[in-house]
Amino acid sequence: MPVTIVTHTEPHESRREPTEVQPVTMIARDLVSARSLLPHSHDCAQLTLALEGVIRLNALDSSWIVPPQRAIWTAPNVEHSLTVIETARLRPVYVVSSYDPFPGEPCKVLTVSPLLRELVMALEQEDPATPSHRSQLISNLILDELPKLATRPIRVPMPRDKRLKTLCDSLLAQPGSPQTLQQWARAAGASERTLARLFEKELGMSFGQWRQQARLAHAAPLIASGIPLAQVADALGYSSQSAFTAMFRKTFGVPPTEFFAR
Repeated sequence: MPVTIVTHTEPHESRREPTEVQPVTMIARDLVSARSLLPHSHDCAQLTLALEGVIRLNALDSSWIVPPQRAIWTAPNVEHSLTVIETARLRPVYVVSSYDPFPGEPCKVLTVSPLLRELVMALEQEDPATPSHRSQLISNLILDELPKLATRPIRVPMPRDKRLKTLCDSLLAQPGSPQTLQQWARAAGASERTLARLFEKELGMSFGQWRQQARLAHAAPLIASGIPLAQVADALGYSSQSAFTAMFRKTFGVPPTEFFAR
């Protein structure tokens, strides 16, 4: 019997902890946009990916926008939360804690290879209650594939100060907003100078630099879904496609078309 697909955010009834015998397990959630999983952690490692849709994962004072071509690795006991941006077929994979393909890296952005995607879909068809020789082979192949995956870091650091966090959450929800820091300051109940100081102190960058990071992170799922660059630039508040491409190249060293073709 395949893995049971649920459409809620409560603990998954069929989830099995990975073991040395069965080092990889998984669950399946189909969630509509705006649904959230509250902060939690696991004794095992987790690879969070969505076969369809876009999610936002928060961990370690950072936020990542994750389209189907990307996945987030979180090491054991790393607290994380998740919000669905676009209706998603979420397929979290759990990995036994003794296996550590990324030593010293509690969170890591990975590119989902065609092989990994097929392996996850194959594991979903296996009965989690009665592990088979086939599921063991699939698990071993997943473990072998993980360290070979390319990394594509599009990280947005998040603050701890409540006023600044409210501002950052609002900007992540509407990355194309043209509002200035002065305008955001009025809504946050703090002075522009105070917020500017907090950006530098907590995030190590200016308001403008952080907003660029947030916009570039949102660009990933838009470009990956085939939306023309001109429309992406407009949606994210850039004056033109060339302005967006220039900022992308400045940040990642290559234009967006080349970055997402890799």
